[in-house]
Amino acid sequence: MIVEIKDSEQKAKIASAILSDLPEWFGIPKHTKNYIETSKDLPFFAAYVDKQPIGFIVLKSTSDFTAEIYCMGVLKAHQHQGFGRLLLKRFESYARKHGYKLIQVKTVEQGKYEEYDATNAFYRSMGFYEVEVFPSLWDEWNPCQLFIKTIDTNQARQKFYEEEDLC
Repeated sequence: MIVEIKDSEQKAKIASAILSDLPEWFGIPKHTKNYIETSKDLPFFAAYVDKQPIGFIVLKSTSDFTAEIYCMGVLKAHQHQGFGRLLLKRFESYARKHGYKLIQVKTVEQGKYEEYDATNAFYRSMGFYEVEVFPSLWDEWNPCQLFIKTIDTNQARQKFYEEEDLC
């Protein structure tokens, strides 16, 4: 089940619990704390199994037309089971309903770390396109790869996504 979370403290609790399980991706405490704090004020969706949060995704508006996946994570024990896809579908549905035309996400460039190679493969499988690498946006050890995806506004497909929505 995917649920929109409104309470800022609940958002922080969920993000903290999940990100602490993912040090390979979120291992710099200063940055992880920033993800948690910033997420408290943004649209936030959580995936639940047996009433326990096992994943989340956060939307950040970067322009009138673009929604960014600000932060996303799924507990290791629940990865590769479709929860990331469900979270992203819910994110897209929300973005579409709020008039966004594009989704962007930033990750680490392909070939730097095995964990991020899997992340890149996930985004490509979800219809994202590599746009550009920014070698020094974060730091020299983590060149930033920007991915972008258009949001399908075709009415027939839109109806399909809304019917498939798990909220």
